[in-house]
Amino acid sequence: MRKISHVVTSLGVAVLMMAAGSARADEWFVLSEKALNAANPSVEIKSEGGRWDKDVKQIKLSAEGGDVEVTKAVLHWDNRPDDTITDIGVLKAGGESAAKNAPGRKGRLTGLTVQYKILAGTPKVKVWGYD
Repeated sequence: MRKISHVVTSLGVAVLMMAAGSARADEWFVLSEKALNAANPSVEIKSEGGRWDKDVKQIKLSAEGGDVEVTKAVLHWDNRPDDTITDIGVLKAGGESAAKNAPGRKGRLTGLTVQYKILAGTPKVKVWGYD
């Protein structure tokens, strides 16, 4: 009887650990961020983290510290063709772009190249992933 209660307890702990591990699923997280320089018209931003950290369903951009006009963003996917977005527009400080779906069910974003024009302040761009 004692062995059965240990097995049941262990099974309950395993279920709780699995539930806690999947708590990160279906939420936005920062893939990378980079400060922008007024002297440069574009910046290359590499995704941070390991292979599984870069797997996302969607991505979006946000700006902090100033306003920036994003004229073009090229998304670099692992094992997929690059994807170009040209309709992002102005990101106000604290604002964000619309979400862009990854190719397929999920995609691994290795980085992106952003062409921009700083409108105010000293902005930093954040790349967000949705998993």
